Amino acid sequence: MRLVSWNVNGLRAAVSKGFQDYFNRVDADIFCVQETKLQAGQITMEHGEEYEQYWNYAVKKGYSGTAVFTRIKPLSVWYGLEEDSEAEGRTITLEFESFYLVNVYTPNAKRDLSRLTYRLEWEDRFRQYLQDLDSRKPVIVCGDLNVAHQEIDLKNAASNRGNSGFTDEERAKMTELLESGFVDTFRHFYPDATDVYSWWSYMMKVRERNIGWRIDYFLASERLLPLLRDAKIDTAILGSDHCPIILEMDDLT
Repeated sequence: MRLVSWNVNGLRAAVSKGFQDYFNRVDADIFCVQETKLQAGQITMEHGEEYEQYWNYAVKKGYSGTAVFTRIKPLSVWYGLEEDSEAEGRTITLEFESFYLVNVYTPNAKRDLSRLTYRLEWEDRFRQYLQDLDSRKPVIVCGDLNVAHQEIDLKNAASNRGNSGFTDEERAKMTELLESGFVDTFRHFYPDATDVYSWWSYMMKVRERNIGWRIDYFLASERLLPLLRDAKIDTAILGSDHCPIILEMDDLT
């Protein structure tokens, strides 16, 4: 069973840069996308009858948004956190027979940290939401979580401490989430891997020099650990300032 997640930073732009070729080649059972940046009717994805498609659009045009393409038909699907309409289109939850899948694009605290308070409040609601799901059946969370958890997860930790995505507060929320019963699957398999990132600034030569951050994750309920086989970061794939990430595991269907 192969799951893929990719922040495409604009799906229409990504399609013009080879998204469909990668989609076909990677042959995912479930493919999750963040930051689609479009509204209903602005794109047609031709995956035939093989994949079901689910979209959560932001109210604001050209902003945020998530989508899921799945070969496995879900029992139910809902958008946003329960009791929250999530006008920014940040989450999609699919319920399957033996697990939940949550695709998420976590709010950014912004460069000036003007949205940090909102971000931290959102983290608490999101963690509670995942714990509620996990009390019913195991959960797989994927997406752009907008945080480099540990110093090993970005190139220049010392100079970035306190910056958006690497504040002590955001990192602490990630720790709290993991300690509530979830596993960072990449670090499970590669606890000491360095210089493996999923996002690079568009600034000149930054990606070529691999000055990046690992802010895209597959998290899994701890009780799924025996079923996990590998977690990869497809760093060679272009088309966005993020690259795809992959989770390989035993069939849960």
